[in-house]
Amino acid sequence: MYKLFGIPNCDTVKKARTYLEKKKIDYEFVDFKKTPPTVTEIEKWKEAFGDFPVNTKGTTYKKLKEEYEALAPKAKLSFIAKNSSMIKRPILEKNNKVIAFGFNEEEYGKN
Repeated sequence: MYKLFGIPNCDTVKKARTYLEKKKIDYEFVDFKKTPPTVTEIEKWKEAFGDFPVNTKGTTYKKLKEEYEALAPKAKLSFIAKNSSMIKRPILEKNNKVIAFGFNEEEYGKN
C-alpha cells in the first residue's frame, strides 16, 4: 500500500498525485494540515533522507530558520512536527517504507 504525505495545495504534491492517478496506483493521501506528522514519522523520514526532512528552499523554513537552527537535534523533531509546512514534500511510502522525497517521475516509476 502506498501513502503520500503532503499538503493538497502544494504544486509538487499535485504533480505526484496526478502521476499516481494516471498510473492507476492506489494510495492514501495524508494531509499534513489535517493529520500532522508524528515525531516518530519524522524520525523515520530523517533516517531515510539522511538528514532532517526539511525543505530549506521553502518560505516556511526561511521564515523560521534562525529559531530552527538554534535547536538541539531532539527539539528539532518536535519543531518540525508543529511546523509541517517546512517538510520537504511530498513523501511517498510503500508498505511503511520511504521510497521518495519530492516528486521525480523516474523515482516514482521504479516503485
